[in-house]
Amino acid sequence: MAELVRKTAERKGDETAIIDEAGEMSWSHFNSRVNRVIHLLRSLGVQPGDTIAVMSGNRRELFEVGAAAIHSSLIFVPVNWHWVSRELAYVLGDSDAKVLFVEDQFADTAFAACRDPQAEGCPHRIIIGAKEVPGFANYEQLIGEQESSEPEGQATGGPMFYTSGTTGFPKGVRGAINQTGNDVGIIELIALGAGAALHILQDGVTLLDGPGYHSAQLALSLYPLLGLGSTCVMRQHFDAASMLSLVDRHHVTNVHLVPTQFGRLLKLSDEQKRSFDGSSLVSVIHGAAPCPVQVKQAMIEWWGPVLSEYYGGTESGFLTVIHGPQWLERPGSVGKSLGSCEVTIVDDEGESCEPGHVGQIYWRNLSGSDFSYHKAQGKTDAAHLTPGIATLGDVGHLDDEGFLFLSDRKIDMIVSGGVNIYPAEIEGVLVTHPAVADAAVFGVPDEDKGEQVKAAVELVKGFTASSQLADELIAYARGSLAGYKAPKSIDFEGHLPRSETGKLFKRYLRDPYWDDVGRAI
Repeated sequence: MAELVRKTAERKGDETAIIDEAGEMSWSHFNSRVNRVIHLLRSLGVQPGDTIAVMSGNRRELFEVGAAAIHSSLIFVPVNWHWVSRELAYVLGDSDAKVLFVEDQFADTAFAACRDPQAEGCPHRIIIGAKEVPGFANYEQLIGEQESSEPEGQATGGPMFYTSGTTGFPKGVRGAINQTGNDVGIIELIALGAGAALHILQDGVTLLDGPGYHSAQLALSLYPLLGLGSTCVMRQHFDAASMLSLVDRHHVTNVHLVPTQFGRLLKLSDEQKRSFDGSSLVSVIHGAAPCPVQVKQAMIEWWGPVLSEYYGGTESGFLTVIHGPQWLERPGSVGKSLGSCEVTIVDDEGESCEPGHVGQIYWRNLSGSDFSYHKAQGKTDAAHLTPGIATLGDVGHLDDEGFLFLSDRKIDMIVSGGVNIYPAEIEGVLVTHPAVADAAVFGVPDEDKGEQVKAAVELVKGFTASSQLADELIAYARGSLAGYKAPKSIDFEGHLPRSETGKLFKRYLRDPYWDDVGRAI
C-alpha cells in the first residue's frame, strides 16, 4: 500500500475515499490504483526527481497520479485545462516532463502540443478516458497491467504549479512543497499543520468545487485526503445551487471558495438560500483573490462565522490566517502571520514600515526555506528584497497587533495627481450595488493627473447598460468613498476576464487604453 494511504485504508477500507461525477471509490480501491500508477511510472523508466504533467479535470485519476508522484519522489505539474496547445507544449518543455497524462476531453490540445518541437523531450503520453488518440497509450489498460502490491523505496514528491504571471509564459514554482527524496511522513505533517491552521477535520469531508490545477484547491483537497483521511467530493464546474445541495447531501465539513463564488451564492433566490442547511460546515476557506468586506459580512450573516481566510500564494504557501470571530472584530483583515513565517511591510526605500503605514508586503520563512522560479533566475531575483525575503507584489499594512490588511497589488495601484488609490476598495463598494455582478477598477491615462479611475462592470442578468446606469454607479461609489476615489467613467462588459480561481486579469481591460500613450503609468 502507498504509505500515506495505508493507515486510512486499514481503518476505512470499504468506506468512500473519493466521490466524483463517475461515482464513488473506496479507500482500498484508491490505494490499489495508486500503487499501480507508481509501478507504471517505474516501468516507464521515470526516475526519482523527474517531472510528470497531468492535464485533467476534477476526477479521481487526477488524485491517483498526484498521490503516486507524492509517493515516488517525483514532481508533478497540474496543467491548466484552459491552455491551448502552444502553452501546453511550452510547459512540457520547460518542466522537462517525462510523462503527460491527459483527460480525453483535452486530447486535441494535447495531440497538437506533442507535435510541437518544445515537447519532444516528453516521450510518454497517456490518455485518461475512452478516446483513442494516435501516439497516446490508454491509462486504464496500462495500470491494469501493473501489480497492486506496495512499492518499495517510497519518498516525497510534490506538485510544481505554474503561475499565471502578468506577461509572457508562466513559470513553475520550486519550493518546500515539491522537494523530493524525503521521508513520506513529512506530507502527513504538512496536512496536519494545514488542518490545524484552517480548521480542517481529521476524517472530514472535503468539497473540491474549483479547478484542481490551482495550488490552494489541490493542496486543500489532496493533502487532507492523504494526511487526514478526509473523503473528497469533487465536481468539474461550479454551480452555486448545486454546491449547496452537495454540501448537505454529503455532509461536507470543509471547502475552499473564492470571492466570485461567494457573489454567485449570495445572488441565489431567497427560497434557495432558505433550503440550505449547511450545519455540517466547519471551515469555509477562502483566499486567492481579495474579498470585499460587504460580501464577506453577508456570507457570515448567512452561514455563520465558519469562514477562514488566508493570505499567501503559490510561492509562499499560507502566510496569514484569520477565522470568522477574529474577522468580525477586525473587518477587512487577512489575519496574523503563522508561527512559521515573519511578515513585514517595506516602503519604496526598502525600509521597514511602522504599524499603520502602507507599503509592499514581504515575508521570510523562519525555517530558512525559500522558493525560486524554475529556470527563471531573473524573475526569482525580482521577487526578493534579499535572499530569503520575498514578496508576492501586494501592498498593505499591519496594525498594532500584527494583523495584516491588504490595499491592493502594487501593479494595480492607481497614482492620480500624486495620490495612491487602491482599486480593491472601490471594487468592494461597486459589487454591493444590485445591478453589479462583478467589478474591476484600474487606471487610464489622464493628461492632467497622470491617471484617472476607470471601472469596468459585469451586470446582473436583467439589468441593461446605459449612461443613466453609469451615472448611478458613479454616484453610488461617491456615497461611500472620497470623491477622488470614485470612478470617472464606467465600461460595461459582458464578462470580466477572471480565471476559474477568481484571479482578475486587469491587463486585458487596462492595456488598450495605454497602447498609444507611450507610457504604462
